[in-house]
Amino acid sequence: MIDSVQKIIPMLIIFGVLILFVVAGLLYKTRESSEYGLSGRYTGSIGGGAAIASNWMSAASFLGIAGISYLYGYLALAYVIGWTGGYVLLLVLLAGQLRRFGKFTAPDFIGERYESSLARLLSAIISILITLIYSMAQFKGIGIIFAWLLGVEYIKGVIIGAVILMAYIILSGVMGVAKSQKLQYFVLIVTFILPLMLLAYKLGYFWVLPQFGYGRAITDLSTEFGINLSSPFSHFNLFQWTALCFTLMFGTVGLPHVLSRFYTVSNIRDARWSVVWGLFFIALIYWSAPAYAVFGRLIEARNGISFPPEVSYKMADIVVLRTALLGGLPIWIVGMLAAGAVSATFFTVAGLLMTGAASVSYDIYYRILNPQASESKRMSVAKGATLFLAILVTIVSINPPGLIAEIAAVAFALAGNTIFPAFLLGIWWSGTNSHGVISGMLTGLLITFAQPLLGGYLPIVNIFFPFTASALCGAPIVILVMIVVSLFTKPPSVEIRRFLAEEVHGEVQ
Repeated sequence: MIDSVQKIIPMLIIFGVLILFVVAGLLYKTRESSEYGLSGRYTGSIGGGAAIASNWMSAASFLGIAGISYLYGYLALAYVIGWTGGYVLLLVLLAGQLRRFGKFTAPDFIGERYESSLARLLSAIISILITLIYSMAQFKGIGIIFAWLLGVEYIKGVIIGAVILMAYIILSGVMGVAKSQKLQYFVLIVTFILPLMLLAYKLGYFWVLPQFGYGRAITDLSTEFGINLSSPFSHFNLFQWTALCFTLMFGTVGLPHVLSRFYTVSNIRDARWSVVWGLFFIALIYWSAPAYAVFGRLIEARNGISFPPEVSYKMADIVVLRTALLGGLPIWIVGMLAAGAVSATFFTVAGLLMTGAASVSYDIYYRILNPQASESKRMSVAKGATLFLAILVTIVSINPPGLIAEIAAVAFALAGNTIFPAFLLGIWWSGTNSHGVISGMLTGLLITFAQPLLGGYLPIVNIFFPFTASALCGAPIVILVMIVVSLFTKPPSVEIRRFLAEEVHGEVQ
């Protein structure tokens, strides 16, 4: 490990990278934005893909997958397949159609498609709840990194990191955050993969493409030390693995801050190609993350390092940095890695907070409470909402309930049980009405939180609706509820049915 004096170098690199993004943000800063970050400038399909990827490259991607791989091996594949497979579903089912519908936020789509202020309000509340849960996972990553850097307790690390995060958002400006995302992704990919290449080279594995080279390290772990990370279902059974995988897929399709990216491209073709490029950019990170875990386990085994399960669990989320340190990489390389991790969490939280703030300022305040509100007033509400959400997330992140990836999975379960069915039926079945979508989303809320609320009384709930993987069974139930209720209540208006048929599903432009 390194002492406090040596940690100055990683700290300088981290703040240097953040200053770089602030400068990039100030170059494009604007004080005028009708949807607080959702009416951004057009950047093309590749730029849109980079924006999607940089929004997506969170603490769960940068730190969480490696932590799950380190603890459970094969289970991490459910996260990789789920999160990347979700983009395939998004490309096939929704990307072009969402762009055609032309609304700025997920609640805005639901409110207009289902012609209901109540549906808009409920979806806005769900979007805010998703923001809070997903941000909690990011704040845990922020707390861990700053606690390590500064040599302080985790709680102090969370608070210090939250203050720096808000300063970053304020200084770079809302539009600056969105415009510099191509630069952000470039920094993320370099800071994550370059240290991995050096680590693979130092350990004697194929370093040009370490995403393939670590396969031999898995074999060495198994043959030399009896540690079989590739053994399927050694920690979880097939149903649990499948439930987690599909929950993450459905949640990806329904995640509000990802969906908002399709409203800012110029045409349907670019909306779809943005998803393709985003999937490619994301996959580069996901193919790399498990390698850090494998190399970490191998280095520990070769040096006779062993920890009790409870200690390994606590250290799992920092395994990427631990592996770089144990592997003897230069301190400036470790600093690069830490800078990438901090950047990933900051970018994701910035996107999440802007989405949550948009739900408050636009979908609730402007569209429901005060339709005559001026743009400056809406911006003031959005900024206040951003600060309030950041403070709230900081408080709840002081005692995180699980690993980074596990906390993130709960947010995906909520999105998969509520927003995803509302979008799916809203696009593909014109008969879905406001009564159906409201009943379905309320059912989805109950299903998502069924295990902590009812698991102690109904053991079957723990089996079919686990907290992190409830959407495999939950989403079909929600879709069924939406269909049944819609069939027995007043159908949608002729106008919305015609709009879906002619504009959303008409000839591709």
